[in-house]
Amino acid sequence: MLCAEWSGATMPVKKYLLKCLHRLQKGPGYTYKELLVWYCNNTNTHGPKRIICEGPKKKAMWFLLTLLFACLVCWQWGVFIQTYLSWEVSVSLSMGFKTMNFPAVTVCNSSPFQYSKVKHLLKDLDELMEAVLEKILAPEASHSNTTRTLNFTIWNHTPLVLINEWNPDHPVVLNLFGDSHNSSNPAPGSTCNAQGCKVAMRLCSANGTVCTLRNFTSATQAVTEWYILQATNIFSQVLPQDLVGMGYAPDRIILACLFGTEPCSHRNFTPIFYPDYGNCYIFNWGMTEETLPSANPGTEFGLKLILDIGQEDYVPFLASTAGARLMLHEQRTYPFIREEGIYAMAGTETSIGVLVDKLQRKGEPYSPCTMNGSDVAIKNLYSVYNTTYSIQACLHSCFQDHMIRNCSCGHYLYPLPEGEKYCNNRDFPDWAYCYLNLQMSVTQRETCLSMCKESCNDTQYKMTISMADWPSEASEDWILHVLSQERDQSSNITLSRKGIVKLNIYFQEFNYRTIEESPANNIVWLLSNLGGQFGFWMGGSVLCLIEFGEIIIDFIWITIIKLVASCKGLRRRRPQAPYTGPPPTVAELVEAHTNFGFQPDTTSCRPHGEVYPDQQTLPIPGTPPPNYDSLRLQPLDTMESDSEVEAI
Repeated sequence: MLCAEWSGATMPVKKYLLKCLHRLQKGPGYTYKELLVWYCNNTNTHGPKRIICEGPKKKAMWFLLTLLFACLVCWQWGVFIQTYLSWEVSVSLSMGFKTMNFPAVTVCNSSPFQYSKVKHLLKDLDELMEAVLEKILAPEASHSNTTRTLNFTIWNHTPLVLINEWNPDHPVVLNLFGDSHNSSNPAPGSTCNAQGCKVAMRLCSANGTVCTLRNFTSATQAVTEWYILQATNIFSQVLPQDLVGMGYAPDRIILACLFGTEPCSHRNFTPIFYPDYGNCYIFNWGMTEETLPSANPGTEFGLKLILDIGQEDYVPFLASTAGARLMLHEQRTYPFIREEGIYAMAGTETSIGVLVDKLQRKGEPYSPCTMNGSDVAIKNLYSVYNTTYSIQACLHSCFQDHMIRNCSCGHYLYPLPEGEKYCNNRDFPDWAYCYLNLQMSVTQRETCLSMCKESCNDTQYKMTISMADWPSEASEDWILHVLSQERDQSSNITLSRKGIVKLNIYFQEFNYRTIEESPANNIVWLLSNLGGQFGFWMGGSVLCLIEFGEIIIDFIWITIIKLVASCKGLRRRRPQAPYTGPPPTVAELVEAHTNFGFQPDTTSCRPHGEVYPDQQTLPIPGTPPPNYDSLRLQPLDTMESDSEVEAI
């Protein structure tokens, strides 16, 4: 029963499919010429009609005009499509007004460590530094006894040299402590003054066989860079918790804090160790506490801080700048203070008015940005701090990745991947040569810039900075007395005007700007321009394009049918002959059927050695009929093929 119903249901479908197959085999039923004439007579486009209806001269003119305008339309379409696929953006600026969250504020000291706590680590390096300065400033007087008590273990890895350029064609490189290089006549003890020589840093690798010189325009720059490089080697071998203990404690650096009308203290700050500046402290970071909003714009509703930078305990050769380093940034973002921070000078009150810009990028394919960094090929090493993605985090992570791959160790200034070690002279003697070459490499920078992306949503804080002396001469005495009493419980003044900084950070106004990207050319723009050009040059519409597509399909259909028919015709024109020799005549065929004794001579056709079965003796043939060549016939299949070709 079910089979019968299924059979009845499939019969109409089968008939319909057979009808479709028959329609496909039959084709449109037109020739190429008929199809083209039909299209020109019935299309809504203006030009093709005139090609059919006009005389020979006008036909040629209208054909050329139609072809020209069709080419113009295709060219304009190509321009518009290319413009659309370039994914250009337009930027819109809008203003808003609302209560905003106060930014995260990071404050650091310019000196990363207290000299009293790291002096034992830097003893040999400081002695070398003093000897180098004596050599540069007074070379003749300092040559007698400077080299006797110095530890040259650090010096031998990356020494400073003097380059004598009195003869530019043959410069002479002199070691600061007497050894001469690149000179045809080495002269131990050779010296030259600062005016006649330049100080450079010699970097070597492969056990000193490959060396290069890093030149500086000033000896100040040379000795500072050399000292920082050697200090990096020393601090990279110290445990992180010990480095934190050598920095400035929060209760020593943060003397007073007030947010709006609410008092605050160093306990409201989150500590973080930043290798360039030591212990830094972040207010309103939003990691463990709720984000604080600002009640109103103005100084009285912002953050007020008094800091003690302890300038008298600075590392003399490591921190040449005195003051506080600070940065404003979004909550839950890592503060890259070296790249984006500003200085606040000691002995001043620095007021910082803040305006907010919110950036909203469109994203791929319009802007190469990322929402959270998940589509960036570089592993974010700063994710251990549970912070959000930023391009600075990506660039630093990329550099550390190149450092590990090229130098086999990580740099002290950046987070270290698990299982790797920081660079130092003991374990990686060539690291300084590798690091400085990598730092100067344009290829490395371009590679990291191409792999890292901007964040699609970003907030920038524009600052207006003003400064004034603080405390004033009239109030200096009592202010320093009060601050010394609060921190050190001392009736004497333990603070100095050169060591204190006052900060006022506030919103100038609650107006914020939103800078938003939007597509410059969307799909509506593209379709309107394509249709406008087609209508202007050809007088057409979307229906005209459908008509043109229909005739193209019919052309292809007819061509396929003709090719199939041509292939069938070629097969029929190549029949295989049933005889290896000339075909038999009618008389031979008739005699072969009526007289068994008569057989045509087929020995040439029979394989060699073949005989009749059982060696049967054939009867003697009778008289054969006349052998007329005119009665010779062609094979039947050949005749059928010719008749079919004539019919086609």
